[in-house]
Amino acid sequence: MTRSVTTVAPDSSAKTAAEVMATGGFAALPVLDADRALVGIVAEADVLRSRLPQDPRLHLRRADAVTPVPPLLVRGVMTTPVRTVPATADVADLAHLFLDEGLRSVPVLDGDRLVGIVSRRDVLRALGRPDEEIAREVRRLVESYTGRADGWTVEVSEGVVSLSGRVAPRHVADRDGGGPRPGTAEEDDAVEATAVRTLARTVAGVVAVRTAPGTPTAAAPTAP
Repeated sequence: MTRSVTTVAPDSSAKTAAEVMATGGFAALPVLDADRALVGIVAEADVLRSRLPQDPRLHLRRADAVTPVPPLLVRGVMTTPVRTVPATADVADLAHLFLDEGLRSVPVLDGDRLVGIVSRRDVLRALGRPDEEIAREVRRLVESYTGRADGWTVEVSEGVVSLSGRVAPRHVADRDGGGPRPGTAEEDDAVEATAVRTLARTVAGVVAVRTAPGTPTAAAPTAP
């Protein structure tokens, strides 16, 4: 998301808002009141609507036809209530929001405070991360979790993460409260494989995660 957000006030000129969007390349501007509370959002379509009178020379209409004056202030054209997302929103959910509701950008809130704005371009930028960069981040997360640098092989192509690895038996908690007991290799592999796949899916730019044949696909239940 973009943290440095350009905003306008409800009593700002709608024409000025259009100029700011045009020169800054913004799809929309959040509207904040005097208390810095988010009260609306003004988008390109809002200021374009009813603001471009037709040229009478190009249309069959009387030259003296009266053209209504459009709203001159942002409060007259802004959209309210505002569709927002929390700062902890999942990028996948954002993508669905943009597609399902036809939005181009959405303000990001931390509680009631505006902390940024996220656009379709931001999501596309995440999807366009280099494979090498994605692989480094996945390896860092996996190594941090497992405590080993050679437990898993991570390869990334077109955003698809391929994982392969084998772990040594660890201790699995005893359900009867009798302390830890040695787990089987299959149990340990399943637990770790599930965690590693989950970690890989948290990395921006990952479109899918797959594992090598023979790698467990779900955590196996422990025996009583």
